[in-house]
Parts: sequence; structure tokens; C-alpha cells
Amino acid sequence: MSYLDRMIRMRRTELEADRLYKNNKIRGFCHLYDGQEAIAEGMEAGLTYEDCLISAYRVHCTAIARGDTPYRVIAEMLGKSTGSSGGKGGSMHYYNNKNNFYGGNGIVGAQIPVGAGLAFAMKYKKQPNIAVTMYGDGAANQGQVAEAANMAALWKLPCVFLCENNLYGMGTPNARASANTNFFARGDTIPGFKCDAQNVLMVRETMKWTKEYCLEHGPMFIEYLTYRYHGHSMSDPGVTYRTRDEIKHVRDYRDPIGLVKHMLIENSWATDKELKAIEKEIRASIEKDVATLMNDPEPTWEEMNKNVGTTQHYIRGVTHNLTQHSYDF
Repeated sequence: MSYLDRMIRMRRTELEADRLYKNNKIRGFCHLYDGQEAIAEGMEAGLTYEDCLISAYRVHCTAIARGDTPYRVIAEMLGKSTGSSGGKGGSMHYYNNKNNFYGGNGIVGAQIPVGAGLAFAMKYKKQPNIAVTMYGDGAANQGQVAEAANMAALWKLPCVFLCENNLYGMGTPNARASANTNFFARGDTIPGFKCDAQNVLMVRETMKWTKEYCLEHGPMFIEYLTYRYHGHSMSDPGVTYRTRDEIKHVRDYRDPIGLVKHMLIENSWATDKELKAIEKEIRASIEKDVATLMNDPEPTWEEMNKNVGTTQHYIRGVTHNLTQHSYDF
């Protein structure tokens, strides 16, 4: 039941974000995740917060699964100081160092080599944990994938290259942009598999197995087949390159929340009435959160300038450390 609860909270968060964006309360970029909730929830069920996670810009629900709250996630989109990143990151940039969540990234594919670096850190520190590097089918064609995979394979890093394949890039079906649409088979030295990621239990079990494999053998490619109900971003209606019937078919037969409801009712673990009551309570809770956070303050000028201008010094320090050591696993 806890899986369903969190997945419904994710869905309601995205629907609220959609409403707020259309009412000009949220500005800038906004990429919604509804339809893909089973990945965020199932993945965390197979991991712990000691495992590192980094993702791309469709990241609101991933942040919630990593321990954040709908309140803080929506507040961040609205630029409030109570947001996950103090109102300075917006829709694409969530971060939770306490739970080893290294955030969403706005540049396509930029997070992939960083994820390999996190896996390097896990192995260097001899920690029994892995790093999951999430990216979409559009980013699968970026050069960073091959570069990071090569290093991960060379050093047998505990890195999961996880492609969330929702079938469409930025308005483009996979077959028009990828010569090989089997994204799990992109590595010649790294094994991989494909899984229907609309079932939260399948995601959980495959992630648990993958963690064990990576700790012993090194990197793995995963392709999780999923579907997004909204367009690529808020500027994309999502129906110019696919039909409404296609979207409806997924909602009717492959919706991740609908599948969990079906399992609960079929096994007499819950009644339809009980599930509707849960949905009603969650909707009311998030609507109350939104009404409250609308009055939260925006970050002050002093807060806006914190942590700015230190990146160059940090990079110099990291570069010095890397050039002073050789690594041979």
C-alpha cells in the first residue's frame, strides 16, 4: 500500500505543477513525469539512500522518491525559499546530499559521466553501494554515454546506466533518431537488459538483482520501458507526433498506478472504496500544501548569492587531486 500512496502523491504533484504552469505561476522549463511513477518508486524499493542517484531534468517524482516532499518540490518550481533548492534551482535542479541524490540536470546527458564518478567514489571508498545514472532515450545518443561506459567497464565500477525509455525524445519517435533502439544493448563490454517499467514490482526486483550484480561484476545497462502522458515539456502538446488513442490505451491498460490498484483489489488487500478514499485524502493534502506555499517568501538577495563563485576553486582542487594520484583497481 505504501507504494501506491507515494505514486499517487507523485501523480498529484505533477498534476498540480501542470495546473500552476498553465496559470502562469510556474515559469521557465517544466518537464512532467506522470505515467513513469513506477520507475521512481520501484527503483527506490530496490535500493537504499546509501546508493547514489543522479538524473536528468524530468525529476520531480524522483526527488520525492528520494525522500523529498510534494510541498518542497512544488515550492521549488514556484521559486520559494522553502523549496528543495531554496527556490534557486527551479523545475530541473533538485538536490538532496543527505540521501545521496545528486539532482536533476538541465543539459542533456551531462549527468552521465558524473554518475560514473559517483560509482568511482563508491568503489574507491570500498562502500557496498552503487550509483544509478538515469537518462532518457534522447540522451542515449549522446557521446557522454560511451565515454562514461568505457571508463566504468575498464575499472569495473558499480554503475547502473539506466535509460528511461518513454518512446519519444523531444517530439521525435525513437526510430527517427536512433539507429539502434535497443538502448540496453549499447555497450559491447557491458551487459544489459530491458524491462517493462510500468509494473512497480518488476522495477523493484530487477533493481535489487542489478545492485547485487554491479557490486560483484561492475556496470550494467538497464532499459526501462515506460510512457509519459504529457509532452516533452510544457511547450510541447504531446499530440502532434502521437495519437490521443495511443495515450488513452496506455492509461487504460498500462498505467502504473492502475496496475497497483488492480493487484491490491484482485488479492483482496484493499477495496475500491478504500483506494478512492486514499486518493481523495492525498489530493486534499497536496491542494492544502499549495494553498500554503503560495504565501511562502522568495529567497532574499543574500540567499540568491550564496554558493556562487566557488565552482572554479572547487574544480581546481578536484583537478589537483586527480593529477596527483593514479587509480588501479
